[in-house]
Amino acid sequence: MKVVFLEDVKGRGKKGEIKEVPDGYANNFLIKNKKAEPATGKNLGAVKGRQKAEEKAAAEALAEAEQLKAKMADEKFVVEVKGKSGADGRLFGAISTKQIVVALAAQKQIKLDKRKLLLNQPIHALGYTNVPVKLHRDVVANLRVHVSEG
Repeated sequence: MKVVFLEDVKGRGKKGEIKEVPDGYANNFLIKNKKAEPATGKNLGAVKGRQKAEEKAAAEALAEAEQLKAKMADEKFVVEVKGKSGADGRLFGAISTKQIVVALAAQKQIKLDKRKLLLNQPIHALGYTNVPVKLHRDVVANLRVHVSEG
């Protein structure tokens, strides 16, 4: 029996796939537990519609990420973060990704998840630092962060 998977089933298929499975397995497990539905014309059309909508949403997300990357590439796009430092220019403590994200939201009205900042080590010194930001699976931008005495 041909079925359209509604969710991932380990060892059988992924969401949106159309596969041939044994009749008993399809009726007694997949369809009964709403993990799949029979591959009728109506269901196939619905799957194609969902796939088109997902592709469109993915394209919009990519375009939005590219637009934000272009905005961040501007020389004047700098996030200011203040920290206490000693005489040698080293900070007491460090500037974490959370502090950078909070400053970005406050100064530029751009909300990002702190896990999108690809900062290996927290910032320990005053001055400018380029922080890579993963905006999308295919888009990585550089965010300029200026740490100043405050």
